[in-house]
Amino acid sequence: MEQRKLGKTGPNVAAIGLGCMGMSDFYGPADRGESIATIHAALDAGITLLDTGDFYGMGHNELLIREALAGSSRDNLQISVKFGALRDPARGFIGMDGRPAAVKNFIAYSLQRLGADHIDIYRLARLDPAVPIEDTIGAIADMIKAGYVRHIGLSEVGSDTIRRAHAVHPIADLQIEYSLISRGIEDEILPTCRELGIGVTAYGVLSRGLISGHWSKNTSGQQDFRQMGPRFQGANLDANLALVEPLRAVAAELGVSVAQVAIAWVAAQGTDIVPLVGARRRDRLTEALGALDVRLPATHLAKLAKAFPPDAAAGTRYAAEQMAHLDSEKKRA
Repeated sequence: MEQRKLGKTGPNVAAIGLGCMGMSDFYGPADRGESIATIHAALDAGITLLDTGDFYGMGHNELLIREALAGSSRDNLQISVKFGALRDPARGFIGMDGRPAAVKNFIAYSLQRLGADHIDIYRLARLDPAVPIEDTIGAIADMIKAGYVRHIGLSEVGSDTIRRAHAVHPIADLQIEYSLISRGIEDEILPTCRELGIGVTAYGVLSRGLISGHWSKNTSGQQDFRQMGPRFQGANLDANLALVEPLRAVAAELGVSVAQVAIAWVAAQGTDIVPLVGARRRDRLTEALGALDVRLPATHLAKLAKAFPPDAAAGTRYAAEQMAHLDSEKKRA
């Protein structure tokens, strides 16, 4: 599989990474056996980057990855872990903790759950407004010196925060939502990353299934967090599903699936970008991997550009409460 380097200082990884969140949380019940089989299939196909968070299922996802990797070599495998999100027994979110002492506490538990002696890429899930980013990054840098972390990443932060963090320690990559209908990084964030030599791991490349070609109003009743997403509600959903039709037309012309075109578009935006696919099943993984063989001709890229201007999506990426916690969405003076 094609390899891409995460920034100037990060590791080489396969051109597509596997996001494991949905195997433990947010998208309704998942099948444990199928989840593990999907991880195995990803590794067999050449995927080398697994993305997780210590709060995905309150540790469940890390334990699942440990089980899936039992007996496997960690050579050439990168595990990316997000930390800092605080949750209560009812599975609610109750804040963010980026204090240096908390960093060391979080990583101790992650290492135990993963059964690992180090984490390849470690990143704060969301900016903690009460803690300077320099303090959080400095604490992760201490963990690098101690041998517990290999690289530092960022997640959903804006250009100013990226620069401040990078001044403390080289940042390997920024994890952030990027898709045909989530283009906000193109104005400032992506140029900043490229100026500093920071890679991008793009999640939400199918906008949580909305532009996968598999979503319809009939699937909107399933019990998961998408029901609270503005893009999946009412008139917004109608408008966003209508956007899929030109994508479907391009897919038909190329003889590939809608999801494959959407993933291929993200991958085509630069070799410094690695799409993360959140496949929970082997069939979805197989479809996503097929995007690696899709080459989008200039004519089709032009059609997509016309159909998907930067502000094409109806509704924000998250509900207002979650949007308020996204440093990446703050407008700069």
